[in-house]
Amino acid sequence: DCGGPLAFLGAGAHRHAVPAVLDHLVSRAEFLTAYTPYQAEISQGTLQAIFEFQTTVCELFGLEVANASMYDGASALAEALLMALRVTRKRRIAVSSLIHPHFRRVVQTYLAPTEYEIVELPYLPDGRTDLSSLRNLKDLAALAVQSPNFFGVIEDLKASADNAHAQGALFVAAFTEPLAYGILKSPGTLGADIVAGEGQSLGIPQSFGGPGLGILATRMSHVRNMPGRLVGKTVDAEGRQGFVLTLATREQHIRREKATSNICTNNSLCAVAATMYMACLGASGIRDLSRLNHDKAEYLKNRLKAAGCKIPFPSPSFNEFVVEMPQGFEKTYRRLLEKKIVAGLSLATYYPELKDHYLFCVTETKSREDMDRLVKELKS
Repeated sequence: DCGGPLAFLGAGAHRHAVPAVLDHLVSRAEFLTAYTPYQAEISQGTLQAIFEFQTTVCELFGLEVANASMYDGASALAEALLMALRVTRKRRIAVSSLIHPHFRRVVQTYLAPTEYEIVELPYLPDGRTDLSSLRNLKDLAALAVQSPNFFGVIEDLKASADNAHAQGALFVAAFTEPLAYGILKSPGTLGADIVAGEGQSLGIPQSFGGPGLGILATRMSHVRNMPGRLVGKTVDAEGRQGFVLTLATREQHIRREKATSNICTNNSLCAVAATMYMACLGASGIRDLSRLNHDKAEYLKNRLKAAGCKIPFPSPSFNEFVVEMPQGFEKTYRRLLEKKIVAGLSLATYYPELKDHYLFCVTETKSREDMDRLVKELKS
């Protein structure tokens, strides 16, 4: 950790090792530019890189088409829900209260000036979303559930999709940790109609909170309602392969007020970095890394349980988990901060009913010695 604090923090911004080759490649002048690729004849390299990004996103999430990226996970989710409202022409969306709180705030901001209604779904004692009230919701356009959710718990996406479809709604699967799908079944194979979330874990440093990488993918049947830009592969008059911005009538620079989105750009550099990251690891590497993240988090979870801490949510989790600490833990938390150890994130700010509950995150950047040191300091 280069002498920095030993931080067990995640909550939507996860620290992962970035292959050294990424810094070199993504810094090449061909990619590191402010130029926006409108003119295909002088942007073939950038357009091909974005096309490869779209392809890898579809493979990771099990869907048919992805856009060229968006600003961040929060705006991607908000745009996905607007898309669902356009597709279904209904007026109500159901959003799990276990979606990242910042994502939910952005969704509320997007929809506040409209006539659309947001219904928040509570959570169950096992740390998963309570879907029981869905059957009573009329005019439902979409259900949004995050997995792994804000508590790190893996949701039942198949049940969520089935419940949404029974209401004639689309199912939007949100995420903040895409590496979970190295070992979990992809949302698309479990019935998700749209996948939207944050791609920062894919080779992008935390960088004091930004930039992020918004990812959005869907089924081909919904492509004309998809926001943002889309790169396609074609051939020219002489039969040579080429890359272009396609279905551009969706874009604001052509359709103006009738556009499907007010987002007319994409995080090209971050998308290229994510593509390089996934290419460096490959399918087997992503799977191995996901397994390592899962196993390390389980090691710390079991060590904390053995030390007398309570794990309130028994459901399987990935990377992150909630720990219920004894009353008065704030004093211990401050003592650990003085020793440059950040013992998780207090959930009381976001969920007032969860006083003394802390969200811990473990990735491959934490060693067994790091985790043992945390437990030792907690017990002292």
